[in-house]
Amino acid sequence: MNKVSRVVRFVFIAAMTMVVALTWAGCGQEKEHAEAAGEQFVENVGEQSPGEQSNKVAEGKSPESAGEQAVGMAGKQSDGFNEEQSVQSTGEHAAGLAGNQYNESSEEQSGEQKASAQASKSAWNEANTTPYGKYPELVTYTLGQMSGANNSNLPAGETYEDNAYTRYLREMLNIQNKNIYMESEDRYGELVNVIVKDRTLPDVLVISDRESLIELVENDLAADLTEVYENCASDRIKEMYDSYGGELLEAGMIDGRLMAIPETVIDHGPCLLWLRKDWIDKLGLKEPETLEDAFAIVESFMEHRMGAEEGEEPIGLVCDTALVGTTSSSYSVDPIFDSFGASPQRWQEDEEGNIIYGSLTDETKDALACLRDLYERGIIDQNFALRAPNNLRDLVIDGKCGAFFGLWWTPNNPLMDEYDRDEESDWEPYYLTAGMQNKRNTYSTFRDNKYVVVRKGYEHPEIVMKIINVLFDYTRYEAKDAEEVNSYFALNVDPTARPLVINVDYNEATYKVTENIRRALAGEMQESDLSAIEKSYYDACRNYIEGDAPTVEDWAAYKSRISAVGLLVDGAYKPPARKYLGNVDGEIPQTLQTLERNAFIQIIMGRQPLDYFDTFVEDWYAQGGETLTEKVRGSQRDD
Repeated sequence: MNKVSRVVRFVFIAAMTMVVALTWAGCGQEKEHAEAAGEQFVENVGEQSPGEQSNKVAEGKSPESAGEQAVGMAGKQSDGFNEEQSVQSTGEHAAGLAGNQYNESSEEQSGEQKASAQASKSAWNEANTTPYGKYPELVTYTLGQMSGANNSNLPAGETYEDNAYTRYLREMLNIQNKNIYMESEDRYGELVNVIVKDRTLPDVLVISDRESLIELVENDLAADLTEVYENCASDRIKEMYDSYGGELLEAGMIDGRLMAIPETVIDHGPCLLWLRKDWIDKLGLKEPETLEDAFAIVESFMEHRMGAEEGEEPIGLVCDTALVGTTSSSYSVDPIFDSFGASPQRWQEDEEGNIIYGSLTDETKDALACLRDLYERGIIDQNFALRAPNNLRDLVIDGKCGAFFGLWWTPNNPLMDEYDRDEESDWEPYYLTAGMQNKRNTYSTFRDNKYVVVRKGYEHPEIVMKIINVLFDYTRYEAKDAEEVNSYFALNVDPTARPLVINVDYNEATYKVTENIRRALAGEMQESDLSAIEKSYYDACRNYIEGDAPTVEDWAAYKSRISAVGLLVDGAYKPPARKYLGNVDGEIPQTLQTLERNAFIQIIMGRQPLDYFDTFVEDWYAQGGETLTEKVRGSQRDD
């Protein structure tokens, strides 16, 4: 091989080495590195060929000039290499090809990452601002949970963190509750007070009074839910709140901002008188048409010692010392107050339009006179002042009494347990106060309301609104896969099993449900047109009527929805218009509550004369009632 050929060969190999060097160096290497590698290769080759260098010197040419000449000759002999295409340009071309391939790959990966990030951002935004948007990742929220008796009647093996409600919420919204506080229903208020005082709120908490809400807001502990309601409440949920008028939602507002989601206290109607129908039949008595007829029946129960064992005293009308009930209690004597047009423990308007406290009126005094007479006749339980609420329930379940006042849902609690013990017992409701309600404007208080609050600073305050949408709208009206959730109605699972221990529904929902169930049972309405809650109760009622082995839950569904609510529907009962106090809740201080209870009980039991009522009124005003009354009246004038 001649010298020129060798030089050309070396130069060609050097150029190829540049390409290889660029490939190995990666796209991140500068093209100068590749050029240097090629140049170094030529130098190395020159150093390793002394014989060739000697020949060049012998011919009178230096190695450098020989190399230049060889390059020139090679350029003339090759189309790929000419005087204007140097080894350097070849290296730059190779580097460019490799760089372009890397840039294209990087741009493709970067585009995919940006698209993924944008999709994730969009999913989070949808979850945060829409009624049913599902979170792209599991969201866990801490909760203060109110527990119910008997594990809230949940099916065996289920818990407050793992039940039909929580599983459905996880499936639909990708959320999970973590209960860091648990307390029974009767002590839950104490727990909330401690949490609020210690400022150790969970992410989500249900509170039972407006005073706690005000304290939370004043201490900057509650999140503002105004935008949450506007953006995330479903249209149907908003309709439900609208059915109560604007005042209900305003109950959760402070300074024009929605600081809590209030419970919709559905109208449950007046208390009904529940009597042991099997005892009435056994004694050959007629069913009552008036309250006085009913009192005569209770007297007969007493005379014949119904439910009493040897050595026991018979028990008359079971009565709670609170006398006035709430939407979650039985054993009151509200119908007796109603029969006199009295509204104790409620603010109302007098004949001149002034706001007065209903426990101080002449109508209330007349009702107390009646209760005093009933006690003297032995119709009211002679030991009512000594009995705790649980003891009252035990009297019913153990079959010791045959009469008490209770709301339409009484068969679910406590009568279902009594029926389960003795299927021969037959409790029947009687609506004996139709048309007797107080015609004066009576204000609704906030004592029956629960409120859902969110800890200020929690990342997902909208979560409470989304839970409400799913549990009280979607599963009841739209879902095709919520059978397990809706089966809880017929199973009599207590509302305390829900993560949010509230109810949200239309004001007259109780009566609409019964009307539709009756229509379906009569063949006037298709089953497919029933809502989920209506279908659940419909199945239970039909099974009680037609089934070979109806359950105790079937009995309770029929007695509550058909027997009890049916009385109110047939009696053309209409819920009274709700009127709320303005910017003051009118809550009665505990000292005045105790003063009132003691005075009423002493008058009923004959420990004080009836005229002691007048002394009680004077004491009530003197011990803070007058100031409170002026405060309430002033709030209404400001409105």
